[in-house]
Amino acid sequence: MKIVIAIDSFKGSMSSMEAGNAAKAGILRACGEEAVIAVKPLADGGEGTTEALVEGLGGEYVSVRVTGPLGEKTNARYGILGDGRTAVMEMAEASGIILVKREELDPLKATTYGVGEMILDAVKRGCREFMIGIGGSATSEGGIGMLQALGYEIKDADGQPVGPGLQDMGRIASISGEHVPEELKECHFSIACDVKNPLCGENGAVYVYGPQKGVREEEKPIFDDKMKHFADKTKEYLLRTSGHASSGETSEASPIKASCTDHRWAEGAGAAGGLGFAFLSYLPNVELKPGIDIVLDAVGLEEEVKDADIVITGEGRLDSQTAMGKVPVGVARLAKRYGAKVLAFAGGVTKDAGECNAAGIDAFFPIVRGVTTLDEAMVPENAKENMALSVEQVFRAILM
Repeated sequence: MKIVIAIDSFKGSMSSMEAGNAAKAGILRACGEEAVIAVKPLADGGEGTTEALVEGLGGEYVSVRVTGPLGEKTNARYGILGDGRTAVMEMAEASGIILVKREELDPLKATTYGVGEMILDAVKRGCREFMIGIGGSATSEGGIGMLQALGYEIKDADGQPVGPGLQDMGRIASISGEHVPEELKECHFSIACDVKNPLCGENGAVYVYGPQKGVREEEKPIFDDKMKHFADKTKEYLLRTSGHASSGETSEASPIKASCTDHRWAEGAGAAGGLGFAFLSYLPNVELKPGIDIVLDAVGLEEEVKDADIVITGEGRLDSQTAMGKVPVGVARLAKRYGAKVLAFAGGVTKDAGECNAAGIDAFFPIVRGVTTLDEAMVPENAKENMALSVEQVFRAILM
């Protein structure tokens, strides 16, 4: 019997691999050496993804001093996987809203400069494959800061670099990529993006996500116009560098992009305050994909489940929202493609969790054993033992 385990982290309690290894321990108690067991890390591309992949794929952490969202220096951590050329990052480490006090949120100044610094650091260390989660940003500046950190010159009519944030976006007069490192041409970027908003308009970055980052209602049309101006200037730059310059314009050879596509209306362009747009427009070999798809590809889960009899998944809380497409359901759908049974284990299970059965999870089980407080249940050692004991009993029933 082959069993594949891919469990999301139980936040504050167990990492993905800790939960998976606890489940494995339970199976071994019940099955001994009869079972072939594979444990894979799991995450949704957001918080915890770096930890899951570094821990599960034999990587290491790198800490780098970068520019924080409001210009202050901060320590950002990312991972380099065991192959030595794949970097795993969360933009929130450098430009996240969690780094800014609510009363200090300022879309006019908030910058993604630190994200570019993280990327450059990884490039210098030999990385050419990037997996980057772009959720949870404090910014609304279209990724201009990241681009400037990577060497793009974005200037006003006086030839001066535009300032951070939204403040000078409407004053952009010229964009040049002449000083972008050649090594970026060799890079491939998988961007974990779970939203479909375009860059501009009432469904765009400013209107939808701006308010949580400090944009006031009356500022929305003003700031959206700034975003449109940046998109226009980007289009001009891409036309010029792709060899499609109009008569009388000078064509600039671009070291990075050879496409003149206008990405302002692309799905995901508005993610992270327009950072999705910057990736699509200015960086090479970019894919914006749901985070779970990127992670499942990275860990090779599909190859493992092709001949699996049982697939185990789970998360801290199983409810109707899980059935709407969260990580365990992504695993279940993949497993069902190859006819495997799917079992899920969770710290807590709500009354509406039955919807998970229709989403591909054959049966689910809470791991808490008896009356306890939440704090007691979340003690890591308690959670691991509860997971192992629950899984053991389920597999004893399977083997009967």
